[in-house]
Amino acid sequence: MLIRPTEVKERVISIDVMRGFALLGIFIVNMLFFHSPYIYLNPYTWFHIPGDYETYKWIDIFVQGSVYPLFAMLFGYGLSMQFMKTQERGTSFAKLAVRRLSVLLLIGCIHAFLIFSGDILITYAIAGFVLLLLIRLKPIWLFIISAVLFFIPNGLLNGLLYMMGKVSPDSLIIYTGIQEIESSITAFSQGSWLEIFEQRLADWLYMTQYGLIVLVMLFTIVPFLLIGAAAAKLKLIERASELKIFWIVTILITLIGGTIIKWIPFMKEANLFTMSIQDTFGGPLQAIAYGGILALLCTIPAIQKLFSPFAKAGRMSMTIYLMQSIIATTIFYSYGFGLYGRIDIQTGTWMAIGIYVLQLVFAELWFIKYKQGPVEALWRKLTYPNNLSQKDENNLNL
Repeated sequence: MLIRPTEVKERVISIDVMRGFALLGIFIVNMLFFHSPYIYLNPYTWFHIPGDYETYKWIDIFVQGSVYPLFAMLFGYGLSMQFMKTQERGTSFAKLAVRRLSVLLLIGCIHAFLIFSGDILITYAIAGFVLLLLIRLKPIWLFIISAVLFFIPNGLLNGLLYMMGKVSPDSLIIYTGIQEIESSITAFSQGSWLEIFEQRLADWLYMTQYGLIVLVMLFTIVPFLLIGAAAAKLKLIERASELKIFWIVTILITLIGGTIIKWIPFMKEANLFTMSIQDTFGGPLQAIAYGGILALLCTIPAIQKLFSPFAKAGRMSMTIYLMQSIIATTIFYSYGFGLYGRIDIQTGTWMAIGIYVLQLVFAELWFIKYKQGPVEALWRKLTYPNNLSQKDENNLNL
């Protein structure tokens, strides 16, 4: 019985460390969207300055498409942990989770339409509702459903892209929208608040394929949540010390396989097929490897202590995530410093790292006095305005 509290502590720290590192990766990728019309250009041919090309290359291979699956798996892991705790305590999970996810959806809508079009909270909230329907299943069934949802549609889609390339190679050329690029630069660097809102909405509709992302997420985000939920039921993170062989083998397979796949657009012609293969299959494999590496490292007390700043950032992950959007849009949009379209990738990447370091300092100072991040506290307050019990509060602090 004396070992149990230590296991819980290690589990939470490991998960928060993973969230903290994922937040840095998300910011590095999002910075491409914050300072330039990234969604409308072909990144494999657009960047001609060697420093920009090399920086983009390493972001594309090791970060792009490899951090959001990790964050999604952790989201599913957290929901599953909350579910298991409510089962242990004999309280209702569905009612609490629905309210919690509804508030998350509301925050995501505010973020997407008033701050940054590249929001991930809306997708995670909707995917979370799907997970609630399946969360009572055994881990094996969660893994099987995840595999079916992921491999069959994505396999068919990429097979179709491959056949299209054989029939008409030009159909796989990555689109560069000159008019959209010019419109974005004008709106974000010089436009009024209304013009920025209109451009932000247009970007969101473009990135979400005019709302089809709700259907697409069944084959992209939901499988990752299911994997995370199954992993939580098996306690793969909190049992990292006793599962070292499993994690080492998993890390080697997924890291090597994922990285090779992520190199494909640079080894072969970069087109819609190779880019899709890269992100669809290479990114998630790397995400599993990154999570495994951090899980193992967190079993070493000295490294766990070294990672403490990242754990604190992970504890207030929504605050950090939203802060990044507010800070970056203030720097680049016209209502702030209006630097949109004027920053190269190298500069933008170092800016992301620098801002994140300041956020680590902020998190350290914040937790000296408070137990939750400000947005997390607001999230809890909106979800449970009057009757939050101590048990519910413990569940929320996972």
